[in-house]
Amino acid sequence: QVQLVESGGGLVQAGGSLRLSCAASGRTFSMGWFRQAPGKEREFVAGIRWGAGNVYYVDSVKGRFTISRDNAKNTVYLQMNSLKPEDTAVYYCAAHRALGGWSVRNMDYWGKGTLVTVSS
Repeated sequence: QVQLVESGGGLVQAGGSLRLSCAASGRTFSMGWFRQAPGKEREFVAGIRWGAGNVYYVDSVKGRFTISRDNAKNTVYLQMNSLKPEDTAVYYCAAHRALGGWSVRNMDYWGKGTLVTVSS
């Protein structure tokens, strides 16, 4: 069982930046970030494949968020710039054991989440 530990959430004003980190305790095929706002379903935000480094983003964060990895540390990062109040959510790190799509049901491991609050 792989453990995922997130860090880096907090309160920021609109237009500000935050960086989230997620450290994995073991090997995974790919890792990504999901978020869940109050009263809404959990949604995919960004993902990265360990091997080829392919990255994926939901349209609403393209150009503002950047996902990256540190292979040596088994850690992925989510740099979030130009934050908007609608980005407020609990952000979850998730990982695949093998090749899979970026939907909630396809992820094999989950972190506990970290809260990001963007004030207007």
